[in-house]
Amino acid sequence: MAEAKTPKKGAAKADKGAEKKAKGSETVAHAGAVSSIPEGYVARMRQHYDEVVRPKLIEEFGYKNANEVPSIEKIVLNMGVGDAVNDTKKVTLAAADLALIAGQKPVITRARKAISTFKVRENMPIGAKVTLRKTRMYEFLDRFITVALPRVRDFRGLNPKSFDGRGNYALGIKEHIVFPEIDYDKVDTVLGMDVIVCTTAKTDDEARALLRAFNFPFRQ
Repeated sequence: MAEAKTPKKGAAKADKGAEKKAKGSETVAHAGAVSSIPEGYVARMRQHYDEVVRPKLIEEFGYKNANEVPSIEKIVLNMGVGDAVNDTKKVTLAAADLALIAGQKPVITRARKAISTFKVRENMPIGAKVTLRKTRMYEFLDRFITVALPRVRDFRGLNPKSFDGRGNYALGIKEHIVFPEIDYDKVDTVLGMDVIVCTTAKTDDEARALLRAFNFPFRQ
């Protein structure tokens, strides 16, 4: 009768390493699977930019080079959690809601220095942020303009002057529950959030015309 051979230590270590690597890959895949994008998919707002916005801006400003035409570079979503001073778990909940809104895993923001007046310690989690680019950016822009903004209470239009002088636009939302991805019944605390639209425009007038072409509802 043949004796069973005991596996070598090196082989056992290799198996454990492969198993650990497989678990790690599953974790990464799960973290990035907040919102999957099919290959070759083109967002509706991207098509709108190529077919409508770009020709309109060229006609309005007379650009001679196609690369001069301004475009939206990225959208940054920032959510601060004031109650995190008393309960740091609320930052995790806020980050989960932000992931649903953005379709992308956010980053936890931490305090750079301690502020005793507000009971804030150094490196304390106080919020979450996420930067959207390309397809996810256009998808969020579509939902933001067509679905979220019309659900804002007493909405009277966006402030057309909230530009920073370099073509970037910032606005604030008092209630993040205006996004349909958020289940109101499961929300413990209604949070506000900042939306910063960064463009490649050189002036505020060009950036304003760009966002108007994307149907941003500016006040007259």
